[in-house]
Parts: sequence; C-alpha cells; structure tokens
Amino acid sequence: MPEHRRRRWSVATPSFGLSTSPFNDSARAGRISQEQLPVLVAGAGLPSLPGLAGDAKTYAERLFAFRGINSLDDAEARAALADPAQDGNVHWQPDALDRVVDRARGYPYFLQEFGKHAWDVAGGPDEITAADVETATPFALAELDTGFFRVRIDRANGEERTYLAAMASLGTGPYATGDVAAVLSRTATAVGPHHDALIRRGLCYSPRHGVIDFSVPMFDEFVRRAMT
Repeated sequence: MPEHRRRRWSVATPSFGLSTSPFNDSARAGRISQEQLPVLVAGAGLPSLPGLAGDAKTYAERLFAFRGINSLDDAEARAALADPAQDGNVHWQPDALDRVVDRARGYPYFLQEFGKHAWDVAGGPDEITAADVETATPFALAELDTGFFRVRIDRANGEERTYLAAMASLGTGPYATGDVAAVLSRTATAVGPHHDALIRRGLCYSPRHGVIDFSVPMFDEFVRRAMT
C-alpha cells in the first residue's frame, strides 16, 4: 500500500457560521495540497454558506461539495412526534399532529418545542389532543421568542432591523429585494449594504439573485410580533 494511504486521516468538523475564516487560510490549504495530506473537512452552516464561501475564496465550489439539509417533509415530521410518543404508549390525535406539523413547517427544533409543550400540558393519560396543542402553542412561541429568535435578532443593528421589519411586512417570503426597498421608500442599491450584512450575520439568505428570505421558518412571524 502506498505510504500516503497508510497515514491517518485528519478530520475537521467546524461549524461555518458567521465567519468565513476556514476558507481563507490559503497557506495551510496550499501546504495540504502540495504534500497531498489526507485531510477531510466536513462543516455545517446556514443556507447563506455557499455564497459566503464564494466571496471568501475564489473557486470555493471546486474545493467543497455543498449538500443541502432541508426541513423534514410531512411524513418525517409526523413520525418525529408520533413515534417517540408511541414508545411511551401515548397517542397523538390526527388533528393535533396536523396543527403542530403545520405550525413548525418541518423545522426539527420547532417540532421539538411544540411537541414538548403539548406533552407537558396534555391531560392524558394516553392521548395528546388538538386542544392540548392550542393550549401549548403560546408557551412554545414564548420559548422560541425569548431564546431562539431573540438571540438572532440581537445581532442586527437598527437599520438592519428596519430592513427585517420591511421584509416581514410583506408576509411570508421569499421577497424580491426591490419590493423590500419599496417598503422603505428607498432604492435597492441604497439598502444593499443592509441586505448584505443580514446575509453575513446568518439572519437571511439569498435563494437566487434579487431575492432574499429569512434563514429559518417563522422568523417573519417573530419580527411582526416583536417589532410592531
């Protein structure tokens, strides 16, 4: 077996969040390439990551393979709630599942929060009902608002928050950047720096040119609750 195949692999698993520094260490990357070192980098990030990688490093798309991890589909979301409950001999009523799945939009952490609070308020002894979900919803939203969403919006400055509020005022995304600018009575070019900053902060992403959206579901609802 060739010597380089007998070497141990070095595996790095960073979280590529707001920093693009993993793509900028050209000296280290060059040495790895020259010496054919067996290094594997596997990372995770928000939907804005491919664009940030391209900005930070020319031809990043040739260096890395990007694989999307989407929200759960309807069947997967239902199973994520129903199967663990079934293990505890607890049954979700179909309409209760319908409400949670519709509310959480397949986002695993949101399913966890809504499921947890529905479980906590359920009278039981072996069933979670639609009424339980309705009772639990304000508690789940409060948990998300004070933790998950608040820590994200706190990254934004005043003008960036104004941009987020303009997006949310248009309803559910994605949003044409020209429409957001029109809400602010400004040109798309004038508000471009705020658009770009929100993408760098991981609060938004651009699914295609001229379009922007929140990086997680339900963020628009939170912005309307918190900023109106």
